[in-house]
Amino acid sequence: MKKLALEALDSALRPGVTYADVRLIDSRERDLSTKNGKPSQVSSSESAGLGIRVLAEGCWGFAATDDLSKAGVKSAAALAVEIARASALAKKRDVVLAPEDKYEATWASPCQIDPFSVSVDEQLALLLGIDAELRRNSGVTLAQTSMVFHRERQIFASSLGSVIDQTRTASGAGFDVHSFRGDEIQKRSYPNSFGGQHQLKGYELIHELAMLDHAARVAEEAVALHSAMQCPEGRFDLIVDGSQLGLQVHESIGHPIELDRVLGSEANYAGMSFLTLDKLNKLRYGSEIVNAVCDARPEHGPGLGTFLFDDEGVPAQSADIIRNGQFVGYMTSRETAAAIGQARSNGTMRATGWSRSPLIRMTNVSLMPGEQTLDEVLGGVSNAIYMETNRSWSIDDKRYNFQFGCEIAWEIRDGKRGRMLKNPTYSGITTEFWNSCAAIANRDHWVLWGVPNCGKGQPEQVIGTGHGASPARFHDVKIGAAYAG
Repeated sequence: MKKLALEALDSALRPGVTYADVRLIDSRERDLSTKNGKPSQVSSSESAGLGIRVLAEGCWGFAATDDLSKAGVKSAAALAVEIARASALAKKRDVVLAPEDKYEATWASPCQIDPFSVSVDEQLALLLGIDAELRRNSGVTLAQTSMVFHRERQIFASSLGSVIDQTRTASGAGFDVHSFRGDEIQKRSYPNSFGGQHQLKGYELIHELAMLDHAARVAEEAVALHSAMQCPEGRFDLIVDGSQLGLQVHESIGHPIELDRVLGSEANYAGMSFLTLDKLNKLRYGSEIVNAVCDARPEHGPGLGTFLFDDEGVPAQSADIIRNGQFVGYMTSRETAAAIGQARSNGTMRATGWSRSPLIRMTNVSLMPGEQTLDEVLGGVSNAIYMETNRSWSIDDKRYNFQFGCEIAWEIRDGKRGRMLKNPTYSGITTEFWNSCAAIANRDHWVLWGVPNCGKGQPEQVIGTGHGASPARFHDVKIGAAYAG
């Protein structure tokens, strides 16, 4: 593979080309799911191809191919150069890249059990067993389970002289149960909604999740929600569990710090950002205890945004985003870092696969753990509402006004969990919400959650991101209003 990548790079280095890089990718995926006791999906796929980026006459050109013959590679390289030169006819300014060093590296993410070495029959049997356990509860109308595995080997080569070989193995699994009664549907998921938990691990993740052990409880909660009290409407202290807070971070911190959104190149698809350049190092984003990082380094954890080098050959880094409540950083590329006068990219360029050009994407955008125990988070006020597991979300195109719905909630009285509440929602303004943060649980309760389906770009690129969070308490939050009492 390395020889082919270097041959493609040579083909791209034509007169007038000031920079070029190649990503040669070989990937494999397996998806399994069940629905009410029957297999719903059992599929596998493989893909191989390469993408070539060139910078010529001050403009980018990109082309990709799955024809890995010499003729196919040369044709893609010629097309990339042709696109760059055509783009130069309408350019407003030349692309300038922040400097970067040459690197040679080989890395593979930790994987104790190769998920593709476990038979489909064994994996499907586990899912069907969970499905059956869920449906033992007579109040369950729909039970669904899923597993997904992905392995990708990428060879990156650039005209800087970098040659980087990375292999990433990701696994994900989860289940959900629906209970229909009258005109109401209630749902519970484990270990998270929208496909469960996803991390950069092998099949050992499936063992860690112990899904069968939680099936009966989750089914019971879904059915019990029908008899629960409607979540009240008003302003309350709100305690948000770690999985829901991970999505809150994704939507109200992760997306607005993408510098290409700030500079306007994503406005036609995903909107822009309220975090305009004048707010850097000046905006009070959250309370003093709020600290957030963008961290792709393996030592941060097995997140879907973990790697050794991004898709521009920039090393993984930890970048402060919010420090003691102050907004201090964006996610950048070599181009956008140079555009705002920064000396170096912080390494957040990624592409879905070989057929797409890299974009600024969330790596692992995490809320750092606080110092409180969970009991202290729950017991800090006499009356609060605790919400768990996302059910729905809505946020404006600048990531400023939001509303989230959760699957389940409980009253918290004097630090103790009380009555179950159904149809809980909360809403707010991003900076007001984070400034109301009064307590964050410590690292004992911190989990690096995976969001496998973040979309961006045209054509759309769906990619996985990671978000570390532990339960946290927020003061005087608007709750309710999304459902009738």
